[in-house]
This record gives sequence, C-alpha cells and structure tokens, in this order.
Amino acid sequence: RGGGGPGGGGACRAGPGGGAPWGGRDRAAGATIGAAAALGTAGRVLSDRRGDVSAARAAVRLPPPLRPAPPLPRAVGATVPGLPPFITPTADFYRVDTALTLPRIDPRAWSLRLHGLVDRPLLIGFDDLLALGLEELDHTLSCVSNEVGGPYAGTTRWLGASLPALLRRAGVRSGAEQLVGRSQDGMTIGTPVETLLDGRRALLAVAMNGEALPVEHGFPCRTVVPGLYGYTSATKWLVDLEVTTFAARDPYWVRRGWDRTGEVRTASRIDVPAPFARVPPGDVTVAGTAWATHRGIAAVEVRVDGGPWRQAELAADAGPDLWRQWTHAWTGATPGTHRIEARATDATGAVQPETRTPPYPSGATGWHSVVVTVT
Repeated sequence: RGGGGPGGGGACRAGPGGGAPWGGRDRAAGATIGAAAALGTAGRVLSDRRGDVSAARAAVRLPPPLRPAPPLPRAVGATVPGLPPFITPTADFYRVDTALTLPRIDPRAWSLRLHGLVDRPLLIGFDDLLALGLEELDHTLSCVSNEVGGPYAGTTRWLGASLPALLRRAGVRSGAEQLVGRSQDGMTIGTPVETLLDGRRALLAVAMNGEALPVEHGFPCRTVVPGLYGYTSATKWLVDLEVTTFAARDPYWVRRGWDRTGEVRTASRIDVPAPFARVPPGDVTVAGTAWATHRGIAAVEVRVDGGPWRQAELAADAGPDLWRQWTHAWTGATPGTHRIEARATDATGAVQPETRTPPYPSGATGWHSVVVTVT
C-alpha cells in the first residue's frame, strides 16, 4: 500500500483496506506542537473552494529544505536506450493500493496524532509539520509483491520532516517495538521502531520530485523509511502514529501472514534487451538496474547461456538508499536463442541467491533472466 504493499502493482485495487479509520481529533489527548502562524506565507496558501483537494494541493507552498539532498553524481545514470531513467518521473511511479476510493484530505483539516508508548503525545497540523524544518531524501522505494525482475520500484527525491526527530521529541518508552501508521481510510502499516532509531533518514514526506504529493501517492502526508518494502514503511494519507509492541497489534499485512520486518532483498533486473527481443549478432549491450536499499550495491555480474560470470560496469554510486544502474558488453553474440542472467552483490558482500522464492511472505529472491534471439 502506498506504493509498496503486497497484492500487485500499477493501480492494483485488491479490495478495501481493513479496520476502521481513526477519526479522532481530540487535542486534549496530546500536546500541540507550535502554532507556526508566522510561517503562513512560507507554508501554504490554500484555495477557499471548500472540499476542492486538487486546488488545495496546487496551492501548497513548500518551504525550502533546511537539509537539501546533495547533487547526484554526473554518471549516476547509464545512457542506454530502453533503460529507465535514474529518477522516476512522478507520473510513472508505481502504485499499489487496496483503496477503491482514494482519500481526499484538505490540509487545513488534516492533523497527525503521535501517541502510545511515548512520554509526550503530540498532535500536529500541516503548518506545524512544515514548520518542523524539512529535509530532502533521494530514495528507491520498492514493493514486496514484485516478482523477480518486476517493475514495482521507483526512485524519487522526497521532501519531508524527520520522523526519527519527531519520535525523539515525543520520547519513545522502553519496550516499544513498532510504530503503527494509520491511513485516513483505516489501513495500518507497522514499522519496527529499531529501524527508525538506528540513524536512517525516515521522513514524514509531503512532496516528491519537487511538488506536493499527488493524491494517489498520499497527499498531504505519508511515511518513507529506507531499507524496508512499502508494506512496512509507506503509510499514505497518514493521520495517526501509534508507538506500541508487536504483541499488542498486528497491522493489515501482518494479519495476512506477511513478514513483520519487511527488509528489502537484493534485486538485479535486466532492462535491456527486453524479454524475447531480437538483436543483431556481434556486440550486444546488456543493461539493467539493481538495488539493496540501505545496504547498497557493490557489484553486478552477467552471464550468457550458463557460461562464466562477467563483471558488469556500474554507474556512479549515489548512496546505499538508491538503486544502481549497470551495463555489460556481450561480445560475439551468435545467431540463435540465448539466455542472459544477472546477479548482484550488496555492500555487505552478500551475493543475491540463485534459488527463486515467491514474494510471499517476505519478498522474492532469485536471479533474473531474459531469453533473446540473435538474428
């Protein structure tokens, strides 16, 4: 869900989300973070047309990030026809939903409640969120429902407030094990607390690729946590965060048997040539994308027809939270049908396993391969 849950890709609608939406707005339940009235012009100017979420989104004015992302390396993308761009255009970013009707939330009415096993419960509005100080994060998000070589991954520059900083402000109590995010429509996503407090830059995101989140990607606020599949990290249309234990609550996908942790498995995908492509003999360019989010990619290898593995040439490394593109020159391709395989090694030295396993319950594994015909 939220660009990362099980159950398919694109605009997959497997059915309505489970559970009842949290509709509470009880400000007596927690402290309200500062009013931030002075940041009105730096925050947002919203349309007076009541209920027009499209107009409200278009009117959002995002403050500049206090912590900008560093420029991407020049050679971060491989220039091969047919290879997806390094940064995924927002219109092409994959979606996985259980919602039949997308929640449409006016930021003026939105609030986020943080409660549970914390010393200081909090309640913040949209202006409060912008006033916390925003930071940028380049990050590759992927879906646990991807089959080997699947398309449900994308990279964007996210903008948002630090989720770990907000948790530290609230004071997470001893014994806390998971943070359960609740969507406006009742969907629940559980994230292990230890992954939020180990130094990674998780966000309460309000924008992607320089613009306010589209409605289909969680406007006005969603979570982003590097290193985890979306089904344990990416709550869209976020309205509630509860710090709790594993025993106290099973989020939506855990109740359906999916792994509770959701750590991204190493993947390497052959994008060029396409499956069943017809290519000329001689020298053939093979290219693709690999990711092992929050660990990084150290190497990619390619082989043809079960022959020896050859090192692919890696594009520049933009950091462990992003995918890495690669190319390989297949020389001396002869007429006939051939099988090309790829495997990746993450930055810890672990090689992608050969054995194929299905996405359920913790993500697919196995080497991706394509069959092509040299004519």
